[in-house]
Amino acid sequence: MNVKAELLRLLPRNGWIGLGVATFLCLLIPILNSVTAVDSALHVPDYLVALFGKFLCFAIVAVAMDLLWGYTGVLSLGHGVFFAIGGYCMGMYLMLSIGEAGVYRSKLPDFMVFLDWKELPWFWKPFDNFGFAMLAVLVVPGILAYIFGFLAFRSRIRGVYFSIITQAFTYALMLLFFRNETGLGGNNGLTNFKSLYGYALADSGTKLGLYTMSALGLLGL
Repeated sequence: MNVKAELLRLLPRNGWIGLGVATFLCLLIPILNSVTAVDSALHVPDYLVALFGKFLCFAIVAVAMDLLWGYTGVLSLGHGVFFAIGGYCMGMYLMLSIGEAGVYRSKLPDFMVFLDWKELPWFWKPFDNFGFAMLAVLVVPGILAYIFGFLAFRSRIRGVYFSIITQAFTYALMLLFFRNETGLGGNNGLTNFKSLYGYALADSGTKLGLYTMSALGLLGL
């Protein structure tokens, strides 16, 4: 059975109306940003395009939660972990792409220079490649989810106990990422991104392109 087709069959009429409205709004933002004049009341400024893009990314996580909890009945309180891990993989590439344009003019990320790291950790080095980073965004969270799911369901953990263990898993990873010696940014995380594959993130065209890809990704689910 085609699961997606079955879900669409079960989608009520109001759901189709909501989907149509969402599609219209997703397409409307780029039009109001690029076509209307800057001084127009209908103009959507660049900072709102970036903000709405973030909302679309969070909406993708919400859809995943709906499929997991709403259709399978499995409540995970750690679902955001896999979303965050994928984002971290891309963040590592973005940090390395800064190069010597950082505050300390070093090829190392600024937080590593501040913490007196002398060389790039081995697990950072592959993320200097955009293709590897894009692959890691999907593969790394997938492998982590597979291992966690295999161990949890193999141990027959279910119901509220599964929810609790996913919450504990999230907290454990948070403590790991907060440690400076892991080389993952510590309390400050990964910040001050400048470019993506050669395109400046501050440019309006880049923000609009990222918004459009986020909208297409959400509507394609």
